Amino acid sequence: MKIAVYPGSFDPITNGHLDIIERGSRLFDQIIITIAKNSSKKPLFTPAERKKIIERALEDIKLHSPVTVEMFDGLIVDFLKERNARAIIRGLRAVSDFEYEFQMALVNRRLNGDVSTVFLMPHEKYTYLNSSIVKEVASFGGDISYFVPKTVQDEIRKKFDSM
Repeated sequence: MKIAVYPGSFDPITNGHLDIIERGSRLFDQIIITIAKNSSKKPLFTPAERKKIIERALEDIKLHSPVTVEMFDGLIVDFLKERNARAIIRGLRAVSDFEYEFQMALVNRRLNGDVSTVFLMPHEKYTYLNSSIVKEVASFGGDISYFVPKTVQDEIRKKFDSM
């Protein structure tokens, strides 16, 4: 069974992320989305909230293989080993993403030679999109309907309304 892991902070998950997940589900027998902690970012949602939001967003897309959502804190290569996974999925939006992602792929390969990183490009309409942009637009009351599914929009609005 070919199992891949798609790690990220997903704060919030965007249509670009969902596009990568849908594309990956055509290539792997199972995908595990891992919600990673990123100490350099100030999250809008807790990990538990993100898990719930992602699971609801996955209901709205066509998946070709099972996709689950888990939380993990530590080295991603250790998580892969625990789940008998061999691949890490990473999205590349632009050339600017490549240098960082290439370095991480090499580090992960050094830590576990059995792990491969698979780079997937989202549809071109999502190449500029990231979670920070979505949060910024939403914080000023802008329309984020093109960037995230309706279920995610609703959660973002609730979060900003409660602040």
